[in-house]
Parts: sequence; structure tokens; C-alpha cells
Amino acid sequence: MIKDSGAAGAAGQGPSETLSEQQASPEAVAGEESAAEEPSMAALEQELADLKDQRLRDAAELENVRRRAARDVENAHRYGTERFASELLTVADSMEMGLQSVPPDQTDSPLAEGMKATRKQLEQCLAKFGIASIDPQGQAFDPEEHEAMATQPTADQPPGTVILVVQKGYRIHDRLLRPARVIVSRELDD
Repeated sequence: MIKDSGAAGAAGQGPSETLSEQQASPEAVAGEESAAEEPSMAALEQELADLKDQRLRDAAELENVRRRAARDVENAHRYGTERFASELLTVADSMEMGLQSVPPDQTDSPLAEGMKATRKQLEQCLAKFGIASIDPQGQAFDPEEHEAMATQPTADQPPGTVILVVQKGYRIHDRLLRPARVIVSRELDD
């Protein structure tokens, strides 16, 4: 029987050797566990770093969304009257044309004075909402703020100067609401 257990031991299938392998290898088992944990730990650390990076990116994106929303709300308050103001400008234009059509001998008439007072109230109302007129008479032509309706040769003004304002332009705060329509000087034809 001893030979059998030795034979079984030599073959590596005996219960005593299996038990001794388990008892003899706690360091080997710990080494295997730590070797298995090290790549896992590195992977976890990388995942943690990635999650921190993603959290920072998400926080930055959220802050950008908040800033955009605040800017949009501010613009809505600031420029919300833009469409209404554009429509109201036709009334201002009509008032201006009405005052220009008053004969010179009737500029002090009650009707003319009433129209002047109404125009002044309209201008104050527009100014209250950040709307200002652009009257570039005698200024250099600026395509950002003026719309040239025509050019006219003249010796009185240098070329590129606004010699006549056909229709006033308007700005709402820092944004162009309507360009001034103008006639611009050019050099005399030879």
C-alpha cells in the first residue's frame, strides 16, 4: 500500500500532495492575486481619471450653457422690442414727412406745433428703449450704417460724403435697426 500512495504521490494525484500544495503556496496565491489586482488597480485608476476628466468637461459644458442662456435672456430683454420698433419707425418717418410738408409760413401754426410735440414724444419713447436715430448729413459714407440710394456729382463736398439723407437710420443699443438711406457725393464728371 505504501507503494500505491507513493505511486499516487508520484503521479501527483494523491490527496496529501494536493493539500500540501495548497498549504505551501499561500505566497504564490497572494502573488497571483496581487498580480491580478495590479492590472485591475491600474485599470481602475485610469477609469477614475477618465471619470474625473469627464466630470470636469461636463461641469464646463454646463457653465457654458448657463452663460449662453444668461446672454440669450439679456439679448431678449435688450432687443425684444426690435420688431416692434421696426414697425414704429414707419410712424416716425410719416411724422417727419408731415413736418417737412408744412409750408414755411405755417411753421408756427397750432397744427405744426402739435406735430412737433408728437414727434418729440415719439423720439423720447424710442430713446427710452435704447433706439437712437442716425442722421449722417455731412459725414463720410459708412456702408455699415448707410445705404446709398444714389450718387451725385458735386464740388461742394469731397467724394464719399453724405450730401442728403433721404430716410434716417436707427440703432437699437449697439445693433443697427435700419440703415440711413442717403445720397453720396462723387467727383464731378469731366
